[in-house]
Amino acid sequence: MGYSLASQRLVREAITITQRLTRQQSRELTREQLLRSAAELFAEQGVNGTSVEQIVERAGYTRGAFYGNFKGKHELVLALLEQRTQRELEEVRAMSRESGSFDEMIEHLRSWHGERDRNLAGWLALRTELWLYGLRDRPELLPVLADRERRTRAAMAQGLEQGFADRGVTTPAPVELLALIVHALDDGLSIQRVLSPADSSTDTVVDVVELLMTAWTALAHSTAPVDGNPSAASADGTAGPSTARPASPDRTRTLENLEKKP
Repeated sequence: MGYSLASQRLVREAITITQRLTRQQSRELTREQLLRSAAELFAEQGVNGTSVEQIVERAGYTRGAFYGNFKGKHELVLALLEQRTQRELEEVRAMSRESGSFDEMIEHLRSWHGERDRNLAGWLALRTELWLYGLRDRPELLPVLADRERRTRAAMAQGLEQGFADRGVTTPAPVELLALIVHALDDGLSIQRVLSPADSSTDTVVDVVELLMTAWTALAHSTAPVDGNPSAASADGTAGPSTARPASPDRTRTLENLEKKP
């Protein structure tokens, strides 16, 4: 009899745990669907042009479900930014983990851009809308947006460092600066891809990164000291006189500031 009562208690506890997990999973699913619907609507008609009612209607929920997950639309925007940032960073880090070399990472990056290209216009529209929302309406959101950009550039910088290490050279400039260049080109080329799809392809961004790495590697070789001699080596690895121009004061200050940043 005692065993039977104990068994019944264990069954009741197991059912309770299962119900809790189910409620938690249901809440997470609701939150995910609300975020997805909001992202679609923000891309279509802007953050300010989208109401809570429209978000819950598209997601198939009630206002109660919305306010059970978010205090308001602004909190949803913050959650959406964090979700997108983490998702993209995880994708980039996964590419790095799965790549034995920079060349392999380039191929993974090529596939990633191919996937993104399927909805590039929507991706770019949402990214722009979130940026405009911070610029126009919520200046306190700008540091959050800036942090998102910094984390993205940091992930890019790790990939570039791996590329230079594979080539046996040191970076010809602070890697943070090179990552900033790649990131800015990615943004600009994405805009051009949406506006003039016939003038570019899904591989354009990756092709540009490969071109930059080739040029930067050659620059690293040409400025590397040879046998303790401060004169630079030529691009083919032979010693030769340095032809680099002295850095301008503005450029020197820029590099120094970048090097001081964490």
